[in-house]
Amino acid sequence: MKLLVICVGHRMPDWVDAGVQEFARRMPRDSAMQIIEVKAEPRTQGKPVEVLIEAERARIEQAIPPRARIVALDERGDDLTTVALTARLRRWRADGDDVALLIGGPDGLSPALKSRAHELIRLSSLTLPHALARLLLAEALYRAVSLEANHPYHRE
Repeated sequence: MKLLVICVGHRMPDWVDAGVQEFARRMPRDSAMQIIEVKAEPRTQGKPVEVLIEAERARIEQAIPPRARIVALDERGDDLTTVALTARLRRWRADGDDVALLIGGPDGLSPALKSRAHELIRLSSLTLPHALARLLLAEALYRAVSLEANHPYHRE
């Protein structure tokens, strides 16, 4: 199973890229994590938000592999503990498909993309910058994989 983190935007601060790559490097081969960045629609031309997120939706959909489980990050999604995320990870692995975890741009994900998702999860009740959401998701996935493997990284 591959964990594909599909994000809108690129040119993240160096500390974000370094942190995300460190957690990706630590992931076991059977749960490899890959970051896929898609271009954000420019916000300088006065286009309506709906037009912007639809353009980003098309780019995100092109990056989702066939048969992948789609998990959209959304503020109204399931609020998971680390233990609950680990259980989801086990279920995803049992299903055998790759998992595409979607992080939208500044205006979020399109309603059509969220309705297509197999599930919605949220990282926090706080509003997070998209760069920080990437890093937080990478760490949460690594922690869940570590917990599943009985690695001492996670403590309860």
